[in-house]
Amino acid sequence: MGEDVVVSGLPHGDVLNAFVEAICARDPGRTAQARRKVVDAMGMAAMADAAAVIAAFNAYPRMADATGIPLEDAKAAATTEMRQELGLEALNTA
Repeated sequence: MGEDVVVSGLPHGDVLNAFVEAICARDPGRTAQARRKVVDAMGMAAMADAAAVIAAFNAYPRMADATGIPLEDAKAAATTEMRQELGLEALNTA
């Protein structure tokens, strides 16, 4: 999200945003540093919860679909046959 992040009022939102951005950038060093900052600010359990939410959002297309984010082209191409076999296109209301 970069510099366009709006202050949401979420406690430790800046630390959490940095964690999300580091993970999405696939930068191990930056992610480790951000992870330490989340642990320092909120504790180990909160870091694990935040990591689980990030992983779930990125791993499950239905999470993105539920928020109106379209399936990425690469994932759509990789899952064409599977989606056809499961009849998932019938669920597309867009």
